[in-house]
Amino acid sequence: MRRYPGTAAILGAVALAATACGGTGSDSTTSAGDPKSAQAAASGAPACAEKGNTAPTDAKTVTVYSVDGLADWYTKRFAEFEKQTGIKVQIVESGSGEVITRMEKEKTNTQADLAVTLPPFIQRAVGADLLQPYTPACADKVPAASKDAGGKYTAISNNYLSWIYNPDQAKPAPATFKDLLDGRFDKRLQYSTPGQAGDGTAVLLQLQHIYGKEGALDYLRQLEKNNVGPSSSTGKLQPKTSKGELSVANGDVQMNLGSIHNDKSNFKIWFPADDTGKKSTVALPYYAGVVKGAPHPEAAQKLLDFLLSAESQTALSTDARGLPVRDDVKPADANGAEIAALMQGVDIHTPDWDQVVKDFDADIAAYNKAVGR
Repeated sequence: MRRYPGTAAILGAVALAATACGGTGSDSTTSAGDPKSAQAAASGAPACAEKGNTAPTDAKTVTVYSVDGLADWYTKRFAEFEKQTGIKVQIVESGSGEVITRMEKEKTNTQADLAVTLPPFIQRAVGADLLQPYTPACADKVPAASKDAGGKYTAISNNYLSWIYNPDQAKPAPATFKDLLDGRFDKRLQYSTPGQAGDGTAVLLQLQHIYGKEGALDYLRQLEKNNVGPSSSTGKLQPKTSKGELSVANGDVQMNLGSIHNDKSNFKIWFPADDTGKKSTVALPYYAGVVKGAPHPEAAQKLLDFLLSAESQTALSTDARGLPVRDDVKPADANGAEIAALMQGVDIHTPDWDQVVKDFDADIAAYNKAVGR
């Protein structure tokens, strides 16, 4: 089973300062005869550097199709990238499934250069031959479990499934999955749709982990009487919950914290407990890959290098309350401490994404049948 950083890793990381992959230290310095430089050259990737690959390119723009949730990080990072390289970043944000659907429709006339989405959609993109291999600079600093063995995608930010509730509407506050079946949430609850949204798919996977596949379907069949209806984007549920149109919705830690602090959203983050009182979540890294047939592949590669640079990875926590994927970059700010405190006592489940992809169509068909869609 693939593993991603759990609560213990997050807690340990908060106490450490960020360290650069490139620089003047003996552990990170590279030269023509250095093994690290040789390894990078052999892989076809640029050498690891603090600010990424700034070699010149003829491209003036690069287009990113991305799942929503990283806007605060993107804004500053893309501006800095343009300042350093002269390349302007155009971004199209949508739900996780919509990113891949759009790429499939445009396969004969590719528009995107870089794709960023959640699992299992990035793995489905590989299966649909939508991504091309590229080993980015500093990929050696990303754990093997957080990148594709074939080089078609790499995690750029760690993240986790969460739930939110409006404290003025959800009284008393829900604590367990069974609480969500209560009649007081009749048409006051909504979760993003499994098969369309990454966070929504994670809801199904979390329930499968807790109740088994049949048990998860039975639970969601019961929950449907309270559900407002399908939603292809998790991000759209945040303002609805904040305004009180919804009492409860699903989300993810990074996006929800950003909304609370930046938009002053009126909701609280929570993790439903199972029947034994154990709280859990699902690991949901943001993955990025260069699109096959991209109009500007070199610019896409350069941008991916930049997003994995020590500078960009360090900024994840401060700019967007995200968690770095590089094992040599650790959050040392108040945001990192807040995430660690929030997830204290929460069990982190990492699905076998390869198996998830194999079962995906059958599981989504079973889900749609269970909820009457």
